[in-house]
Amino acid sequence: MENLAQYADWAYLIGAVLFILTLRGLSSPATAVMGNRYGIVGMTLAVITTFFVADLNVGLIVIAMVAGAAIGLWRARTVPMTQMPETVALMHSLVGLAAVLIAIAAVLHAGNQHDAVHRFELFIGCFIGAITFTASVFAYGKLAARKWARSIKGGWVKPVQALLAVGMLGFAGHYFSTESLPSFYLMTAFALVLGVFWIAPIGGGDMPVVVSLLNSFSGWAAAGIGFTLNNFMLIIAGSLVGSSGAILSYVMCRAMNRSLMNVLFGGFGAAAGSATEGEEGEKNHRSGSPEDAAFLMEHADSVVIIPGYGMAQARAQNAVKELADFLKEEGVRVSFAIHPVAGRMPGHMNVLLAEADVAYEDVKEMDEINSDFAGTDVVLIIGANDVVNPAAKNDPSSPIYGMPILEAQRARTVLVIKRSMAVGYAGLDNEIFYMDKTMMIFGDAKKVAEDILKSLSGTGH
Repeated sequence: MENLAQYADWAYLIGAVLFILTLRGLSSPATAVMGNRYGIVGMTLAVITTFFVADLNVGLIVIAMVAGAAIGLWRARTVPMTQMPETVALMHSLVGLAAVLIAIAAVLHAGNQHDAVHRFELFIGCFIGAITFTASVFAYGKLAARKWARSIKGGWVKPVQALLAVGMLGFAGHYFSTESLPSFYLMTAFALVLGVFWIAPIGGGDMPVVVSLLNSFSGWAAAGIGFTLNNFMLIIAGSLVGSSGAILSYVMCRAMNRSLMNVLFGGFGAAAGSATEGEEGEKNHRSGSPEDAAFLMEHADSVVIIPGYGMAQARAQNAVKELADFLKEEGVRVSFAIHPVAGRMPGHMNVLLAEADVAYEDVKEMDEINSDFAGTDVVLIIGANDVVNPAAKNDPSSPIYGMPILEAQRARTVLVIKRSMAVGYAGLDNEIFYMDKTMMIFGDAKKVAEDILKSLSGTGH
């Protein structure tokens, strides 16, 4: 093993290059599969190399890896797409927990003498990991609509957050100066509680950004522990995840026309839920049937489909894809319009459409397709609300004013598939539902899409 260990740096270097290629591949749906393969090979190489360079209890490690792989494979095969956002959040929590446990093990290791640099790396990695762990668990609860993960609000929240942060940093500083174990434990405890109080006030409309940011935090936690373990492969991988997650969070905040600090410490999703509920009964909307929608679409030259969380909830992506294919066979131009924060996690709608084998060239990003809406005959909105809300452009008093949206209201006809007239995840009503050109079609998105297709093909008569 000693002879093989001398080649570890070369193996880690190759693995690091593969991880960089992974991120490059994941930047486009067309190359995402190859990007994932690069990542699999890089991680496999890193794990195998670690066995030759680290002093490990191989038996325990193999048992843990087999158990983890079995659980992961089972979860990957059984998780429905509607639960993918909370599953991602839960996976982030495990990275944070691993960082905390490794930091504690390193502190307690009798043979370790930590100089100032290593103590700094230890407490940074530990408290970022602790915050990531509890914040991710709470985000999981919010996304899964668990009763214990209710939002909190009030003037007392921010002072509590500040006190927790000050306490955490104070005990971290004391540990750094004295290597006091009680201070290290108290720092970790404060960080764990801070993670909950950080996420709990954030509204549902901001959860896609939160999931992205937690991904970034998990990367930085891993990088911090990489310094502790003197493993530069872990440092590189963690830094790549951390920086890419931070960039994605910034991009998503730009798509919402909000700053990252406003998302993390402001939030509109938690407080806006009842802003328009009292007005719903006073507004008039026009409703129709799947047959009415089929008539409008079969006489259209162009149709743009805007998917939202309602499509994921109904598992309607395959039915929608069949509908789009039929329209294209009839000579209708069909595109899918994707907003950066549609759904409950970054890229949620892209994942759904890719699962249904929708052609990459048919999927258009917001900046690419917004100029086309004015010339579009029919827009079909499936379970989306906030990302097509004209209040973002027309109502200065709206909490989402200034947020870039998919400008569906400019199309000649707007069709909306929803279960009811209830507000969206951000708790805001949508004036597009009440426009004269809009027809609401109430029902489960999958069944409605199937009924539209039956009517178009003549099998529903």
